[in-house]
Amino acid sequence: MSRQLVAAGLLLLAALPAAAIDYVQTSGSTLGFSGIWQGERFEGRFPGFATRLAFDPAKPSAARLDVEIRIAAATAGTPEEDLELRGKAFLDAARHPAARYVARGFRATGPGRYTAVGTLSLRGVTRPVTFNFHWTPGAKPLLVGTATVRRLQFGVGAGEWADVGVLGNDIAVHARVVLTPVAASAKKRP
Repeated sequence: MSRQLVAAGLLLLAALPAAAIDYVQTSGSTLGFSGIWQGERFEGRFPGFATRLAFDPAKPSAARLDVEIRIAAATAGTPEEDLELRGKAFLDAARHPAARYVARGFRATGPGRYTAVGTLSLRGVTRPVTFNFHWTPGAKPLLVGTATVRRLQFGVGAGEWADVGVLGNDIAVHARVVLTPVAASAKKRP
């Protein structure tokens, strides 16, 4: 095969539009949250969550992200705190066992950096939430990002817990998601 033919083939491939790759979350992924309680920082995590992503860094506006979070698995440290967190005053896991974040289309904000404006459905309320993240490509790409959730907009900790001087309104959500491409035969788009 001549060099000219190989070069022409490579140029043709480079001219074809890139396609988004479908990914699913794999082991090593974490989803956590933090906030301020009586002037002190607290942390918790959602060990039960599943992420699906369709993404091509060259065409971020065509991306799709779908994250389902099992609320009943939320933890804040001690068994007593976990019960309170999952209880009616806060996440109300009995009535709302899952939360979901869905974003369609990202915006590039710098090399490897993107912003997704999606919707979070939590406790039966759906509101827009912005997720900023860094993308590290590779055989198992890594998505690391943060979002701020205003808890009172979702009814989390309302009533006696609505005093933002005791419990801050802004809850930082931080994700570290290790992804793996979905096999062509098993693809399900988010």
